[in-house]
Amino acid sequence: MWRTFAYFISLLVILAFSQIQVQAQDTIPIPLKINIGLEVSGPVTYYTNKNILNAEGYISVDLNEKRSVILDAGYLNYKYSQYNYSYLNKGSFVRIGMDFNLLKPDKSQGRYWAGIGLRYGFSLFNSEVPIFAKLNYWGTTVSSISAKTDWAHFVEVSPGVRAEIFNHLSIGWSASLRMLIHTSTGKDLLPIYFPGFGNGTKRVSTALNYFIVWNIPYKKIKVILKKEVKEDTEDNGDINNNGTNNTNSDKQQGTGIRQ
Repeated sequence: MWRTFAYFISLLVILAFSQIQVQAQDTIPIPLKINIGLEVSGPVTYYTNKNILNAEGYISVDLNEKRSVILDAGYLNYKYSQYNYSYLNKGSFVRIGMDFNLLKPDKSQGRYWAGIGLRYGFSLFNSEVPIFAKLNYWGTTVSSISAKTDWAHFVEVSPGVRAEIFNHLSIGWSASLRMLIHTSTGKDLLPIYFPGFGNGTKRVSTALNYFIVWNIPYKKIKVILKKEVKEDTEDNGDINNNGTNNTNSDKQQGTGIRQ
């Protein structure tokens, strides 16, 4: 019985000492947030070019000080024409993934984000060619391709930054690198441009987006800061020009045989 009691007391002492050690470490409060972002470059582009309307936004939820899950969604209406044909594409898309903040907690403080995002995207769209003309031996042939519903899916890597400039309001940008996995149109009739991806005639597409973000704190956590351990080096003797240790050399001379 006394042995069991001693074990119990020892366990309590160990737990209490561990708790004191955790409390003694430096901690920093980090607010976890729900972020609602609106992409602003799409409407600006439409103001200057009525042939492309791209509207998108996202919502993300912080899981901890480093990771957050994110859902993007948007709509595209794209028009293109030249001397012998015209092309239309409109539809919507979703992208789902995770963002990783590479800043340390004492640098980010729940207000700054600099990291990388990984996404999986799915796009559903209608494309058509209202008219195209082809010159041949018998003259000019005019035809069209009727509207058809297609889909595509792709993956995306998007590094970027974001900073809180006012209370609950942030701005930021991200650069996107997207790789097409598959499209239902087939490889011989790739869409010129489709929602969520961009230029569909290539397997890889790039984009640059700018966001205004509304931040809603929902929880606050305490993050333990890891202290950097500095290594102390001891001077064990000077090294002479011949690459030998002077201290060891003096000891060897002191043990020499006197004549």
